[in-house]
Amino acid sequence: MQFSRRSGCGILGSGLLLLPGLALAAPDSAPLAGNVAPPVAAVPAIDTGDTAWMLISTALVLMMTIPGLALFYGGMVRKKNVLATLIQSFAICCIASLVWMVLGYSLAFSTGTAWIGDLSHALLRGVADRFTNGVDGAFTLGAGSANPVPMTIPESVYLLFQMTFAIITPALITGAFAERMKFSALCVFTVLWSLLVYAPVAHWVWSPIGWVAGLGAVDFAGGTVVHINSGVAGLVCAIILGKRRGLRHEDMSPFNLTYAIIGASLLWVGWFGFNAGSALGANGRAGMAMLTTQVAAAAGGVAWMLVEWARTGKPTALGIISGAIAGLVAITPAAGFVLPGGAVLIGLIAGAVCFWSSTMLKHRLGYDDSLDAFGVHGTGGIVGALLTGLLAYGPLSATSANPAGTVGGLHQLWLQAEAVGVTIIWCVIMTTAILKLIDALMGLRVTPEEELEGLDMVLHGERIN
Repeated sequence: MQFSRRSGCGILGSGLLLLPGLALAAPDSAPLAGNVAPPVAAVPAIDTGDTAWMLISTALVLMMTIPGLALFYGGMVRKKNVLATLIQSFAICCIASLVWMVLGYSLAFSTGTAWIGDLSHALLRGVADRFTNGVDGAFTLGAGSANPVPMTIPESVYLLFQMTFAIITPALITGAFAERMKFSALCVFTVLWSLLVYAPVAHWVWSPIGWVAGLGAVDFAGGTVVHINSGVAGLVCAIILGKRRGLRHEDMSPFNLTYAIIGASLLWVGWFGFNAGSALGANGRAGMAMLTTQVAAAAGGVAWMLVEWARTGKPTALGIISGAIAGLVAITPAAGFVLPGGAVLIGLIAGAVCFWSSTMLKHRLGYDDSLDAFGVHGTGGIVGALLTGLLAYGPLSATSANPAGTVGGLHQLWLQAEAVGVTIIWCVIMTTAILKLIDALMGLRVTPEEELEGLDMVLHGERIN
């Protein structure tokens, strides 16, 4: 979802960065004559086709959280916690939207330094300036920096598209601590984590001057910023909060897998906005990203199904939808960099590896990642980011500034691994600090008696009849 200095093109994505070919140059100013005043700097023109596609993509990504993720997670918990799980996604959508408006967008996408943005866009200052000045034009990301990226869409559309990524990322974390965190603690955690973890990593990866962008690591749509970030944070939450009461002694089976299947289906469709929208325009790269997204999801579902079938003798509904999500997660950083054959390979590997992570690894290490936020998103994001480094096909990201594009190989793999490693370290340290602070001030977890009764009634005074 951002731009890479190496490629000179933009990339979205909630992971490491590059936005599809948005290298638009403003026309040269005409020479001055006599006492004629200097011309006003040319404003990039808005492309209505690109803007229309980005409006649709924004709506699709928002649909991934509400209702997609809400139903996916809500269907996998016990009946007494369904409403509490659904409302977590809905509440995060509300809270994260306001956090993004007040500070998040500015910290992630204003110029600032290579590590964090400044406060120049706090409360979205400057977004309405073009209308105030009578100029309704596209905007330039990183204007005034050494690596500006002109766009063909209004800033309002870009910041809203990015807002939907800032919404779904903390919502994904809730799957790791489902059925045991206080709602009040969740609200505070969402605010602090969005500002202290999500916004800095988004700046590293997607800002034209971010250090990851300068490094040359690439992430088309958020494999690092969204999936590795949320998955690792989820693992930290699961470890610090501890296991659910009665795990492996009581029935923890999902209340309604129909909800989960509907939610997974909405996520799959919404992912086209997530990945193809990260091209930031209606162009050929968006089309390739949509194609690779589809085949990777299919491959992930088939891989998980076959591995589970061979291991247990039965392919489950929960297994195949989890595999499809694993394929979608893994293709996210690679969607605009690999060909369909590479996408199928990524999906197959992700489906099998995420099955192992969500079953054998979790049980062996003993943590309670309730709905496999780390098992699918953390593991799948790491797999996808690394395989992007091996399978990237140069012509897909080639520009006039970088005719070769991003080419897969050992060097690119090392860059990917470096960016992934630093992101994991930052996420672990900051998420731990945030949780410890909240626990000391207000407590993180409901009491054993409240957990036994169920969060629907204890936290919200409602239940499903």
